[in-house]
Amino acid sequence: MDDRVLRAEGVVRIYDILFDYSVLLETDAYLRKVMQAPEFQRDMSSAELHFLLGKYLAAREDELKVVDTCVLSTAYRCGMPCYTSSPGDSSIGMNIAELWLKSRGPRIDVSRDVNETAAIVYEAKRSGGTSGVLILGGGSPKNFILQTEPQIQEVLGLDEAGQDYFVQVTDARPDTGGLSGATPGEAVSWGKVDPEKLPGTVVVYGDTTIVAPLLAAYALTRHAPRPLRRLYDRREAMLDRLRSDFVAKGGRG
Repeated sequence: MDDRVLRAEGVVRIYDILFDYSVLLETDAYLRKVMQAPEFQRDMSSAELHFLLGKYLAAREDELKVVDTCVLSTAYRCGMPCYTSSPGDSSIGMNIAELWLKSRGPRIDVSRDVNETAAIVYEAKRSGGTSGVLILGGGSPKNFILQTEPQIQEVLGLDEAGQDYFVQVTDARPDTGGLSGATPGEAVSWGKVDPEKLPGTVVVYGDTTIVAPLLAAYALTRHAPRPLRRLYDRREAMLDRLRSDFVAKGGRG
């Protein structure tokens, strides 16, 4: 199809999905209205932003009796924090910027994002558990999740060895730089992955839309449901532990 014709007719295309341009405008208007609510008028992590949006979306789904829920409403119900590595790189980010011009709306604290994600990994290790990453696709999110260990070790100076598990599904190639910092060996050199666990790391070169459903089906059939960890509810406690150990270590000044 001719994208110039689609543009002239007010149709937006995402790969093979088409929708009317008015859908974007109505979504933007809805988001701006929601983000002017009192609880949004402060500094917050991207996880807090998505949790609050998920609360409004979940209420809307209940009101409309929607069966197929969206990612944010499901994450809200499960207490799952959702972070965005580049919060300004999105339609939500653009609408936040519009509100900013009017001195309204949320202000995303990216430093809090970095420390909160590092605190989740740190808590997993210090509480006697293990940590791991599952990467589907590429872009900035892959390094955002992998940098949690360098943040703990290199920047905060806390003793750590790296992630215990590393599973990646990608169609990128190392030689073009698309996997920079995200091949298991290179990740080990950065302290992102525990060197002792390198033999058990997995990289699947394939289409995520094919592999991810297979992995999900496998997990659901091979393991009984587990109690929700509700990591969102524990963010402050985990961050306090990271901060406390950092200060006790002398804090790098």
